[in-house]
Amino acid sequence: MPLNLPNLLTWLRIVLIPVFVGIFYFPEIWVSLPDQNLIATVIFAVAAITDWFDGYLARTLNQTSAFGAFLDPVADKLMVAAALLVLLKLGRVHELVVLIIIGREITVSALREWMAKIGGSKSVAVSLLGKVKTAAQMISIPMLLYYDNIGDFDPQFTGTWLISIAAFLTILSMMYYVKASIPHLLKNPSGDGEAS
Repeated sequence: MPLNLPNLLTWLRIVLIPVFVGIFYFPEIWVSLPDQNLIATVIFAVAAITDWFDGYLARTLNQTSAFGAFLDPVADKLMVAAALLVLLKLGRVHELVVLIIIGREITVSALREWMAKIGGSKSVAVSLLGKVKTAAQMISIPMLLYYDNIGDFDPQFTGTWLISIAAFLTILSMMYYVKASIPHLLKNPSGDGEAS
């Protein structure tokens, strides 16, 4: 496991997850709910920034690695799943949205693993649709975490619409990846070795 700055930033995101979740279990006499919202929003924002920054550093410093390529998306998915489960517990997001987003991540991750096994990983590389979906998630989640109005701006209303759009894009992107994998499945139904 190469210990370089990009990988350390990825590990930081993973370490932040229990802190992020735990802040909502502090008694309100210690940390008020608005402060819990603010701290959780800041932690999630820091994690989102390090997600972009570690990829940038890995490319710039030529420190990309197979381990980093594996760990980075795992850290992202864990943080998003943790945030969605916290929001579900707080009643700020619908159960169906959480099921769609987490279910899609599990499905697409399994699909990518299978496609890599048969030599078709390029067919399920990250698409523009997937990037737009991720952007909608990463903007909506902090809004739903912060929750309270900022002047005339209502983060709850905007965040709810954005996370609903993200869920819709999640379904579309999953369909895109499944469609891209079908030709490989038909050519290699057993999944042993590279597709012919």
